[in-house]
Amino acid sequence: MREPRRFGAVLVFASLLPAAYAIYALGSDILRGTRVLGSNPIKEGEHFLGEWTLRFLVLSLTITPLRQLLRWNWLARHRRTLGLFAFGYGVMHWLVYILLDIQLDMDEMVTDVIKRPYILIGSLGLLLMLPLALTSTKKMIARLGGKRWNRLHKLVYAASVAGVIHFWMSVKADISGPLTFAVIFAVLFAYRLWKWRGSADAGSVTPGE
Repeated sequence: MREPRRFGAVLVFASLLPAAYAIYALGSDILRGTRVLGSNPIKEGEHFLGEWTLRFLVLSLTITPLRQLLRWNWLARHRRTLGLFAFGYGVMHWLVYILLDIQLDMDEMVTDVIKRPYILIGSLGLLLMLPLALTSTKKMIARLGGKRWNRLHKLVYAASVAGVIHFWMSVKADISGPLTFAVIFAVLFAYRLWKWRGSADAGSVTPGE
């Protein structure tokens, strides 16, 4: 199957829509007193952006199975786009917490981290994504070399796990959301392990992407 016409542009446009909605909703609720996000718009905005971070991580990790199983090799060029959007939404999630929730109060942040360790876990997950975003260009791939670049980008697995733990610990009662993400990531990781074991049995020791 060939790449659909203007798929890249449509992907970028669609990926920007949740961010546009979050900015509009937060701005409207805070400045105009509306209730687009409900009675606690800042917290709801945080959760909204955090969930979209995980969704983009899922989408970026789904590229390889789809490419291999359906032979849609053209999908590979869009993995970077989805990964960068995952990082971008993670940064927005963090900025809403820092700028709007605690309003740059570092003392409150320290207190929050002590009382709610999931904040530290989520921040760690975002930090793990930073080198992936910084090395996503073709120039950086060439500078690092394919093998080192691939090893570095295995950090996406640790970032995904940290994100799910962060989400799980942040909810008080309904764990259906984080549980769903945990199952999806487990399936994606299991697929890669299966492919890697098959490659190892065939004489190759390079894990799948």
